[in-house]
Amino acid sequence: MTIISASYKTDIPTFYGDWFGERLKAGYVDIRNPFNNRFSRVSLKPDDVDGFVFWTRNISPFLPRLKALQSDGRPFYIQYTITAYPKALESSVPDPGHAVQRVVQLAELYGPEKVVWRYDPILISTLTPESFHLDTFARLSDALAGQVTEVVVSFTQFYRKTNRNLKKLEQQGVVCRDPDLPEKKALLDRLSEVAAGNGQVLTLCSQPDLATDRLAGAVCIDAKRLGLETGPDKGNRPGCLCMASKDIGGYDSCLHGCAYCYAVSDTEKARHVFKQHSPFSNHL
Repeated sequence: MTIISASYKTDIPTFYGDWFGERLKAGYVDIRNPFNNRFSRVSLKPDDVDGFVFWTRNISPFLPRLKALQSDGRPFYIQYTITAYPKALESSVPDPGHAVQRVVQLAELYGPEKVVWRYDPILISTLTPESFHLDTFARLSDALAGQVTEVVVSFTQFYRKTNRNLKKLEQQGVVCRDPDLPEKKALLDRLSEVAAGNGQVLTLCSQPDLATDRLAGAVCIDAKRLGLETGPDKGNRPGCLCMASKDIGGYDSCLHGCAYCYAVSDTEKARHVFKQHSPFSNHL
């Protein structure tokens, strides 16, 4: 079983749809190992790929490609992130109202089971205290009632790239913090109640220390959503419950400008990568 993830490293549907289309035509993609810079080739031919999982904040530029995939009988579903954070934290993310409209559109076209809402990551800061999350999550959950059946959450993990980006915010007076486990669990319990009231199951991405009887782990790469038999688990990090997949994205290439991002070390670097990128390249 081969599932293609496109991509938790960058937003391919928003920024690299033409490139993805060219790779489908070619029938393969080269992916770079970030640790040794070596490339390996992954087939994208229909006989070799069982399904696609797309990760995005703006599916609009990619809608024609989804239609083509459906026409070709190629299974897919979408992990759609909507957090509605202030612009200081998400400088170039589409308006949340626009994102909600696109999720509604996707649910109408392909069914609610083909869209997973991600309210992820949960960042606790002076701009986004607990009260912000309670209000914002409830507003988004209400708007997506009947359109999605699952919402994936996790708390910000302060990786090296994340810390580097957040330090820039400190110069603007924005302070971020990592709450203790009881505080996190209390907030998750309240979010879970809100989601349940709208027919949505709250699941937790790769943070098993926060799991409870009410809050199960998320399977972000899920064979069942693709209509496949359950495949082998091969998580990307401790606590990850995802099925084995091949991610075809690249780090330092997303232009959304999220201050908490673990995949982009510097927004200017990402802009440079985007400008230098060719849709006819074998890799991102």
